[in-house]
Amino acid sequence: MTQPVILVIEDDAAIRTGIVDALRVSGYTVVAASNGHEGMHHALHGGYALMLLDLVLPGPGGLEILAEVRLTRPTVPVIILTAMGDEADRVKGLKLGADDYVVKPFSVKELLARVEAVLRRSPERPVDIDQVAFDGGVADLQRCEVRLKRQTLPLTERERDLLRYLAANRGRAISRDELLRRVWRLDPNQVETRTIDMQIARLREKLGDDPDHPAIIQTVRGKGYKFAVPPGGK
Repeated sequence: MTQPVILVIEDDAAIRTGIVDALRVSGYTVVAASNGHEGMHHALHGGYALMLLDLVLPGPGGLEILAEVRLTRPTVPVIILTAMGDEADRVKGLKLGADDYVVKPFSVKELLARVEAVLRRSPERPVDIDQVAFDGGVADLQRCEVRLKRQTLPLTERERDLLRYLAANRGRAISRDELLRRVWRLDPNQVETRTIDMQIARLREKLGDDPDHPAIIQTVRGKGYKFAVPPGGK
């Protein structure tokens, strides 16, 4: 059975090493980042089941990372790591969608208990998406590739993020403006929405979707696009 992957973003080397060692001894697979820039990249593009997030980091801070994660990966569980006196930041973190927090200094036993509790709860919420199944194939978002019949086609990071967002909101018409804000993280007033149409066309081609009568990513007239494949890909 594959062990859950936990992302640890913590700049204090001693604390980070202690957390990583404890998690690995407990059977988890761990990815670690020591600053906000590295952490932001892993948080937005990596595959993981839970994120442990320090709030005070070199580069982008933990609250900034959390806000970006909640825009693009709204279901991933997050536990924030805070210092004793940072109550205001803890409150901000919880309002941004953190699942729990641990106050430093903390014991390994307490941290592992909170990790286990959050992971137990996570099956009750929508899961973050690592694979997207559709008729005739599957998109592996961790590997950034589409396996279609006997072909394997690469996905760019933008195509992967676009497909992840559409699939996470399956059945809902999503406007071009929303896609620009949530996937591109750009102001729609400053970018041509034609960019979205071109990306959708390339993504449809890689998914084997009929451009004249698309069944996977449908155009909703006057609104935008909809991922129309039901859960299970049938």
